[in-house]
Amino acid sequence: MCEIFAVSSEKEIQLNALLTEFFSHGKNHPNGWGLAVFYGNAVSLEKEPVESNKSSYLKDRLSHQIFACNALAHIRLATVGKMEYANSHPFILRDNMNRAWTLAHNGTVFDGTKTDAYASAQEGSTDSERILYYFVDHINQRQAALNRELTAEERFALIDELIGGLARNNKLNLTIYDGELLYVHTNYANSLFMKETDGAAVFATVPLDDGDWRPLPFMTPLAYHYGRRIFTGTCHGFEYKMAA
Repeated sequence: MCEIFAVSSEKEIQLNALLTEFFSHGKNHPNGWGLAVFYGNAVSLEKEPVESNKSSYLKDRLSHQIFACNALAHIRLATVGKMEYANSHPFILRDNMNRAWTLAHNGTVFDGTKTDAYASAQEGSTDSERILYYFVDHINQRQAALNRELTAEERFALIDELIGGLARNNKLNLTIYDGELLYVHTNYANSLFMKETDGAAVFATVPLDDGDWRPLPFMTPLAYHYGRRIFTGTCHGFEYKMAA
C-alpha cells in the first residue's frame, strides 16, 4: 500500500527531518513520490513517477530548508494506474469558487459506483484522483445551488457525508487540504497515526520518530485548522478489512 504524510501547524515548522524519514520508505513504495506545500489557497506541488530513494531532485530538495504550516506528502505503491506523472499523488483540483482542493490517498476504491463517472474528466487514470473529482463535483453542486461559497463548517459537513457514503467496501486513508482545512480519515486499522505537539498535528502511515504517536480516530473524518482540530465527523462504521 502507499504511505501518506500531512501536517497542520499554527506556525511554520521545519519539515526536513520528518520528510527525510518519510521519503526514505520509498524502497517499499517505488512508483512515485509527491509533496504539496500550501500558502493559503496557493499550492506548491512537486512530484515524480520515480522511487523517492532514487530521485536526485528530491535529494536536492530535502537538502534545503522546508518550512510550512500545512503540507501533504505521498509515496506510491501502484494498484490502479500506470507509473507516470499524472498518476503521482497529491492531486489538485479547483472548485467553481477557485478554491484549490489537494488530495492524497492510501488505499483502493473497489466499488467505484460513485466515482467511475469521473474517469473521462481526470488527467491520470487512478481511482484516487477520481475521489477528488467526486468530492469537488459535489462541492460545486452545493455552491451552485446556494449561489455562494460554502463556509468551512458546510464544507466539512459535506465531505463528512461523502466519505461516509464512499467508505463501504473501499479502503479510504485520506488527507485533503482545501486552502483552509486539513481533512484526515482512515477506515483501515493501524494504518494512519498522528501526534500533536507544540501547536502542530502531524499524520503519517507509519510513525516517523520517537514522539507520542497514536492511531487516528477510526472511521471518523476530522478537520484541522492550523494545528487545532475544529471539526469531528460521524463514525460511519465501514471498516475496511483485508480479505482472508
